[in-house]
Amino acid sequence: MKFAMTGHKGLIGSSLLKKLITDGHEPVLLVDKRDGKNILDINKFELEKPADMMIHLAAFCKINQSIENPELPFENNVRGAYEVLEFCRKNKISKIIFASSSRVLNREKNPYTVSKIFGEELAKAYSECWGIDYVIVRPSTVYGPFNDETNRLVDIWILNALSGKELQIYGDENKTLDFTYVDDFTDGFLLAMKQKNSEYDISTGKSTKVSDVADMIISLAGKGKKKFYPIEISQPQEVELDISEIQKLGYEPKVGIEEGIKKTFEWYKENFEEILDSRK
Repeated sequence: MKFAMTGHKGLIGSSLLKKLITDGHEPVLLVDKRDGKNILDINKFELEKPADMMIHLAAFCKINQSIENPELPFENNVRGAYEVLEFCRKNKISKIIFASSSRVLNREKNPYTVSKIFGEELAKAYSECWGIDYVIVRPSTVYGPFNDETNRLVDIWILNALSGKELQIYGDENKTLDFTYVDDFTDGFLLAMKQKNSEYDISTGKSTKVSDVADMIISLAGKGKKKFYPIEISQPQEVELDISEIQKLGYEPKVGIEEGIKKTFEWYKENFEEILDSRK
C-alpha cells in the first residue's frame, strides 16, 4: 500500500509510520509542521506516486488553549480537514483515516471538540458526495517513550517530577482519564484502517484516577509533588471509552497503566538532559 500521512513527527504518527514501513507499506507524501510543511498548504504539494490512502493525524489538540484562542482549532483542524479532504478528492485518494478525539464523546463542548466533530462529519460528507471511504479513530490520552513536543499530560508530569516540580491536577482525587500506551493505540489503528466507513474508539477501555498516575510518577522519580487546582473550563472529569467495536476486530490492549508509566518514565529518565536541551 502507498499512503500519504500528516502529523508523522508526533507521538502517534512516528510510531505508526515506523510500523507501516516495517510492514512493507510506502509513504509517498509526509506533511508535518516540524518538517516545515503545513497541512494548510497540502494542496501545493505533489504526490511522489499515486496514493491508496490518506492518514490524517495532524491537529491542534489543546482544549485550554482553544478556549483562550478559538482561532487555533478552527484554522488548524477545521480548515486543515477541508484542505486534506480536498487533496484526497483532487488526487483521487480513495480512502482517508481521520484521527478525531475521544473528547467528542463527552458532554463538554469547546472549540477543540467542535473542530473534531466537524472533521468527522466532513469525512462522511466527502464519502457520500465523492465516494472517498473513511475510518474515524478516536484516541484517548495516548502516552509513551517519546520526546513529545506537544506537551501531553504524562510528558509534562514526568519531566516535572524529574525536575522536582509540581504535577498539576485540574480537578480532585476522583478525576479519571482513559490512558492508552502508544503501542496499543498503534495496534488498534492498524486494525481499524483495514475497514471502511466506520468509527472506532481506541483506548484501554478502563478509567484510571489521574491522581494515582501522578503518584506512580512521583514514586518512580523519588521527588516531585502533586497539587490540585480548580477544574478548567470544559474539561471532562470522568473519561472511559467503550472499545467494544474495535475489540470485534481482535483488538486487546496489552500494556497496563503501571507497566506503561514505568516504561515511559525509564525512557524519559535515560534521555532527560537531551530532552530538556531540545526544548530550550
